[in-house]
Amino acid sequence: MNQKRWPALLALALGAVAIGLTEFVPSGLLPEIAANLLGDEYAGARSDALAHAGWMVTSYALGVVAGAPLIAALTARMPRKRLVLGLLVLFVAGTVASALAPSFGLVLAARFVAGLPHGAYFGAAGLLAASLMGPGSAGRGFAAVLSGLTLANVVGVPAITRLGQAAGWRVAYLVIAAVFALALLAVAATVPDAPAAGGSPAAELHSLRRGQVWLVAATGAIGFAGFFAVNSYIAPVTTEVTGLSAGTVPWVLVAVGLGMTAGNALGGWYADRDLRRATLLGFTALIAAVAFFGVAAPTTIGLFTGAFLIGATSLFLGPALQSRLIAVAPGAQLMGAAVNQSAMNIANSLGAALGGAVIAAGLGYRAPAWVGVALGLAGLGLAVTSFALDRSAPAPEPAVH
Repeated sequence: MNQKRWPALLALALGAVAIGLTEFVPSGLLPEIAANLLGDEYAGARSDALAHAGWMVTSYALGVVAGAPLIAALTARMPRKRLVLGLLVLFVAGTVASALAPSFGLVLAARFVAGLPHGAYFGAAGLLAASLMGPGSAGRGFAAVLSGLTLANVVGVPAITRLGQAAGWRVAYLVIAAVFALALLAVAATVPDAPAAGGSPAAELHSLRRGQVWLVAATGAIGFAGFFAVNSYIAPVTTEVTGLSAGTVPWVLVAVGLGMTAGNALGGWYADRDLRRATLLGFTALIAAVAFFGVAAPTTIGLFTGAFLIGATSLFLGPALQSRLIAVAPGAQLMGAAVNQSAMNIANSLGAALGGAVIAAGLGYRAPAWVGVALGLAGLGLAVTSFALDRSAPAPEPAVH
C-alpha cells in the first residue's frame, strides 16, 4: 500500500487543484467576466458590474451548499473510488457548460451545476486520503487533499488568470475542464478500490439531527466568510486601491496561494494534535490578517503581505474545521465532511455577497475587509460556544474505513 499511496494521494490532490481553479479563478477575472457578460452595465457603472459579476462566485457556492449533503446521503453505500470518479465526471460537464454558456444567466446556472459535486468530492477524497495514511491521520489526510487547493492558488490560479486576461475567460474555463479530465484519468489509474463506510442514507441524514453539527457548520459558514469577503474582490483592490496594473493581480494571487500552502501544512499537523486550540488560534489569526489587509492594502508591501497572511490563516483553519465536523457527526463521516464543504461555500456565498454589497453601496473596495473582521469575530464566538458545549473530553477521532 505504501508504494501505491503517494501516486493515489497526488491523483486525489489533482482533483482539488482543478476545484481550486474553478472556484478561485473568477476572483482574478471579474473585470473580464463583467466586461464580456455585462457589457452595458460595465460601461455605465463599473463597480456595480463588478459586484454583479461576483454572483459567479456566489452561484458556484450555492451549488456546493445544495449538493454536498444531498450527494452524501444518496451515495452513502457507494464505494468511495467510484463516487470520486462520478463526481469528477460531473465537474467536467459543469465546467465545460460554464465556458460555453452564451448569457450571464446561463453561466450562473452552469456554475451552480459545477458546484454540486464540490463538497462530496472533498469529503470522499479526504476520507480516502485519510485511510491511505492510516489511523489517527484525519487532519493530515484532509490536508493532503487540500494541498491541491494550495497548489492551485500558488501556480494554477495565477497562470489561468493570466491566460484568461490574454485569451478570454471562456478559454480559461476550458483549460480548467481539461484539468478535471486529467484528474479523472489519474484517479482511475492510481487510487485503489475502497468500500463505502458501511453507512446508509438514513444514518447520514440522522447525523443532521445533532445540534453540534449545525453549530459547527454555522461556525465555519459565518467565520470563514471573512476570508471570502476579501478574496472575492482582490482584483479590484489591486488595481483600484493599490493602483497596480491588472498584470499584477496574478502575483497577488500567488501570495495568497503561498500563504495557503504554509497554513495548510501547519494546520493539518496541528489539528491532529490539538483540535480545539487549532480552531481558536486559526480564527484569531484570520481576524488579525483580514484587519491588517484592510489597513495596509493601499501600499504594495501591505497588499502582498496581507494577501499572504489571509491565505495562511484561512488554510491553517481549514483542516481543523473539517476534522471538527467529522468528530461531531460519529457514524456519518461522509456527511460530516460534506457538510463542512457546504459551510465553507455558504461562507463563500455570504462573503462574496456582503463584500459586493458594501462595494455597491459606495463604501469602497477596502470595505469588505471590515465586513470580514465582523464575520470572523462572529465565527470565533460560535467556536468558543461549541467547545464549551462539549462537556466530555475532546471527542475521539472517528475510525477511518
